Formats: sequence, structure tokens, C-alpha cells
Amino acid sequence: MLTSDPSLADVGLVIFDEFHERSLDADLGLALTLYARGVFREDDPLRLIVMSATLPAGDLAAMINDAPVVSCTGRAFPVEVIHAPPPNPRRHGPRENIADSTAALTVRALRENPSSSILVFLPGQAEIARCERAISQSDVDNSVTIHPLFGGMSIEAQRAAISPSAPDSRKVVLATNIAETSLTIDGIHVVVDSGQAREPLFDAGTGMTRLTTRRISRASSIQRMGRAGRLAPGRCYRLWAASQQDELAPHITPEIQQTDLTPIVLTLLSWGIGDPSVLAWLNPPGVGPWQQALSLLQSLGAVDTTLAITHHGELMAQLPVHPRLAHMMIAGTELSMGNDACQIAALLSDRDPFGRDDPDLAMRLATLEGKGANAERHRGWARRTRDLAATFSGRLQRAGFKTEHPLNLNRDDRLAFLLASAYPDRIARRRHSGGFQLANGRSAQLAVKHRFARAQWLAVAEVGSVARSRGDTIHTCVALDPALFETLRSPAIEISEAVEFDDRSGKFVAERRRHIGALNLSAEAIPVRADAKVVALANYIRRQGVDSLPWTRELRQWQSRVTLLHQTLGAPWPDVTDDTLIDTLENWLGPWLETVGTRKQLARLDLNAALQTRLPWPLSRDLNRHAPTHLRAPGGSMAAIDYTASPPTLAVKLQEMFSALETPRIAGGRVPLVLHLLSPAGRPLQVTSDLASFWTDGYRDVRREMRGRYPKHPWPEDPLNAKPTGKTKARLARDDDA
Repeated sequence: MLTSDPSLADVGLVIFDEFHERSLDADLGLALTLYARGVFREDDPLRLIVMSATLPAGDLAAMINDAPVVSCTGRAFPVEVIHAPPPNPRRHGPRENIADSTAALTVRALRENPSSSILVFLPGQAEIARCERAISQSDVDNSVTIHPLFGGMSIEAQRAAISPSAPDSRKVVLATNIAETSLTIDGIHVVVDSGQAREPLFDAGTGMTRLTTRRISRASSIQRMGRAGRLAPGRCYRLWAASQQDELAPHITPEIQQTDLTPIVLTLLSWGIGDPSVLAWLNPPGVGPWQQALSLLQSLGAVDTTLAITHHGELMAQLPVHPRLAHMMIAGTELSMGNDACQIAALLSDRDPFGRDDPDLAMRLATLEGKGANAERHRGWARRTRDLAATFSGRLQRAGFKTEHPLNLNRDDRLAFLLASAYPDRIARRRHSGGFQLANGRSAQLAVKHRFARAQWLAVAEVGSVARSRGDTIHTCVALDPALFETLRSPAIEISEAVEFDDRSGKFVAERRRHIGALNLSAEAIPVRADAKVVALANYIRRQGVDSLPWTRELRQWQSRVTLLHQTLGAPWPDVTDDTLIDTLENWLGPWLETVGTRKQLARLDLNAALQTRLPWPLSRDLNRHAPTHLRAPGGSMAAIDYTASPPTLAVKLQEMFSALETPRIAGGRVPLVLHLLSPAGRPLQVTSDLASFWTDGYRDVRREMRGRYPKHPWPEDPLNAKPTGKTKARLARDDDA
């Protein structure tokens, strides 16, 4: 209604019921209604009523212009709450455990309440089926009938579940949270609550919204308990301890915070709203999921490069399906595949009755058409899905979509083409090492052993994540003939030029690529300018870090010497720190990168020559004068200065420094060295930057300890008047005799 008439001209009042369920449609509907009221209904105000059994009204009322809050307690009978946690919660897997434990608690409730029917809350259909089997195999009375109740059932089965029981009989209704609100089932005064529910959860990594089993909120537990007190006093059996009740989250997580936002982004764009902040939200959509939705819409051709909606996007917004399926249905209709597209859209819009036993989409369509071994068992599902497909087809016809460019493809290729159109990011190519790579860059495996494991390409519809695994599992797909890429004129197929140093192969690459996401369909080499090559290699070095260059110890010493002079003397000495070198790679290393094509060639690069260009004449001459690599000790030996330490250090034998009063200095006398005075064996005895103080205060203790350990070496009482030497006393005596 809002899409066809944003002003809601013929409407005076809009009521949002059960708003505490926080569905995506409810949040979006309220936001758009408030927006429309402010833009189109200034002269004829549109009234709103938002109703909720458990949602706190304060924030909601404030969002709706401080609307008045009307509270109505209603009639509720007292409900006795019985907490009965399972005795062995880890005996089976999660699904088996919750179903079996709930069945046991239901049998107990039947015995303790012989005159009441029972409403049982379970998370999903699989648990309902297992619980039904377990109750049927127990010793319950024959007068008890069991009725499942979930969204995918036929209307007849749902009516049977909620209708009154026959005289002298009772029923057990096994329901999902579809029965949490609104429904009142005659004869039910007892509720058994498993405490779990299925909620949609969007996985940004896979781009899939999956139903995830979670603990219910405290508000939901109150809602479920209230089902027992609608008509008379009742009982509520909870499959958790009383101490765990306060641990439940206060309210359900809003769907807008945990599901795929692509449908609402397309809806808002069709309204001309590109920024969600212009609307009033109880919980605004997240920035990350919003941007991810825009990216998907762009790949489907629904928005252009400026993120404005296209004509194709406007057509997609008219169809009541996910934008992926809307894109597929439009593309299929234009190419004479409308019937197949509507069937696939209907099939993927509903629960998959085949689970994960067989990934073949064609098998599902055969069952839909009444063919194959599964046809009789899934007759109800097939009828519902065909009806939905017919609805989609009628919608396309009324919207005026027509075949414009028919393609003559066989059935398998039509299915692959349509799936690839809807899920271009999930096109998969088999890896040489096994498994598949998806166009979105993730790795994936088939969920079960299947002939598709030998296919080179797959068009994938449904994928899921596996716990403790970095890859995904493929649940629904068809084999894909890569020749279809010549036909698939989709925005998903991109042509781009890559001028880069490839991290994986270790080679420079310059080519024009035709690709879908991370999957290259073809590539051809292209000529490239030298400056573009330099930029690509410089970016590779930045990614890898400056240590990826072929440094030697001598070059690191050179870098530290120049850095010291830059910090001490300033200009014109250049800054050659790692950060500056990385930032200016193109300037000083560029000429040497022009001939580099592989990682091995980069490792052989003449880094010394490149760095020397940072020191123009006469700085290269003055470097040794201001920051020499070695100093001659008073004893005559040449000692190396370590500039990588801060301040620089000079390691020299203690006896070589006899008679020296001043600490050696560099950089025009501005920087004193830190002396590492060594024993005759080369081990540090003292570290000092004040040699005069050492002779006065420290030498006496060193002499007392060392002269017994090194008796062959001189340890004079007065080092300042002793001859500096690196020789033993015997050598000194021979030299004197000579």
C-alpha cells in the first residue's frame, strides 16, 4: 500500500499490532508511515496506533511525537509456573536433546493434568517431528491426539491443530512460536515451553540469512506462559531452572539488527531515500549491513555507480520477493524463462523439505512438477509452491514484463543461468586441491557426497557455515556450463585491469580480466607504463613491510647513522626512517623497481645504490666524518660503533681505554657514545657514558674482582696514568725489552 500510494490517501488510521515481535516489515512499515505522515499528510493527519503486549512503551511513544500511552491489563487467569530442567542436558546432540526432553516433560504434564489439552513450544519442524514420535511411543492414553503447528503447514492442518478437541479426548499441539501470540486454542490450560526458538540471523561472511536456534527472551517466555491462562487458571512447565529465568534477554533481538537488509534498502531507494537516518527508527539499520546491501544491489543492476536506483531496480522493487529473486524473475521473463524463474523463486522462498540430503535443484523442481520418487511424499509442499509460483507469474504479467530476447537453452542450462543471475556472488569453481571457491572469495564444500563434486563450475543458491570451519557448505546448486558466461550479460560480470604485484605468485601482473567477483573467467596481458609498474611494486612492498627489501646489517647501520645525524644536526641530513622510506618509495626506489618482475628479482635489488641517492654530495663524504663506522681506541685497535642502539654504543676492552679521561663523542661532539667496557674475554664489565666517573667510582671494584680472574692482564691502580693496551703483561714486557 505504501509503495503504490505513499500518502495513504484513503486511510485514516494505521494499526501496528504485536509490535514487540520486531519484524523487519513492522519496523520498516512504521518508519515509512511516520515519514509519509510528515511529508504528505500535514493537512489531513494520519493517526497511528502501535500495540504491544511486552515492549516498553517509553522509547516508542517518544519516537511517535510523545504519543499517549494507553495500558490495558485485560483478563488473565493465574498460571502456576513449574521449572523442570532436563536431568541429562548433554546426553544427546542439541536437536535430539531438546526434542526428547520436551517430550518427556509433555508426558509428565499429561499425567499431572488429566483434563487439559497441552500447547508445547518447540524451535522448529525437525524438533516437532522428533517430539511427536517420542510422545507417540510413550504410554499416553489413546484419547490424546497430537497435532503439529508451524508456518509451512496447509490451512487444513493448521485448522485441525487449533480447533476444539472432540468430546472425551485431549490434544497435544506441538507448535513453533507461531502460537506465541494471537491464537487461543480451546481446551488448553497447560503450556510446555522448551525455551528455544528459531530466529533469522544474517551471516555477513556468507551473505545468507539462516534460521538459528536460540534461547527465547524473557518477554517471549511471559507471552508463552500467558497461553495457559487465557480461558481458565493454568500451568506452565518450563524446560529450564528458575535461576535461569533472569539470565534470559529482556526482549527479542529486533530483526533489523540480525537479518539481510537488502529488501528494505531497495524499498527505501524506490522511495528516493538513500540515507536511512532521515527516517525515525526504534533501532536504526547498521552501517555495515546497509553498505553490504548496497553492494549486492549494485551487482544485480538495481543501483548504479552513484548508488542511485536504476529502472531495473524500480522494477525489482515492485515484486514481493527478495531482490535476488526479483532480478532473476525479471531476467528470466525477458529471456523466455519466466515459468522456470517463478518456480525457482517460489521454491527458494519457502522452507526446503528435502533438508541437506541432495543439493540438486533440478530434483526439487521435478518433485514440484509431480515427478520422481519424492512426489507423493511432498505433495502438500508441491501444491503450495506451485500456487506461489502462479502468484508470481500473475504478478509479472500484470506488471507488463514480456519476453524480449529469448534464449534457446536446455532445462539444465536454464536453471544454471537463473541461479547464477540471482546469486552471482555464489558462482563456484572447483579447486585443483578439492572443494570449490565462490565468487565472493570464500571456500566451500558440498554438504554431502554427490556427483556435483566432479563439476568444474556450480551455480549455488544456498550455502551455510560449519562450526569450527573456515569454509562454507553448499546445500542447493546445479552444475554450470561456463559457456553460459558468454550469454550472462549481467552487471556481475566485470572487466577490469589489474596492474599489481601478486602476493601469491610473487610476480608482477599487468592484464585485463573478465571476472565474476574473485573468479577470473579470462585474462589477457596488457602493456603498462613504467610508472604504473613502480606504483604496483611500491604498494606490494608497503603491504609486506619495509623488511621485505634486501637489507643487510651494514645497510641498517648506514640507515641508523644518517637518522642520528638527521635528528642531531637537522637539514640537510635526510629522514631515512622506515616510515619515511615506505611513504616515499616511488621517489628513491622507483628507478630500481622498473626492472623488477618477480619476488626473486626484488630480493637481488641493489638496495645500497638506491639508498645512497638519499645522500647527495657532499653529505656522502661528510657521513664518515660525523658518524664514523669505527673509532680508534687509545690502545690502538679499531672498535666498531653500533648505531642501531640508541644512543650508539662502542664495545672495547677496558685495558684499551687506560689513560682516556673523556668519553668518545660523534656528530661534531654532540653525541656521547655509550661505552661497553669488556673483559679480556670480551664479556661486558661496565656500561657507561661517563668514562671519568667510571675511573673514579667503578674501576676499583672491577679491578678487585677481575685481576684474580685475569692475572695475565694489567690491572693498574691508576688507570689514567697507565699505558692503554690490548696485550698481556708478558707481551708488554717483551715489547719493552725489544
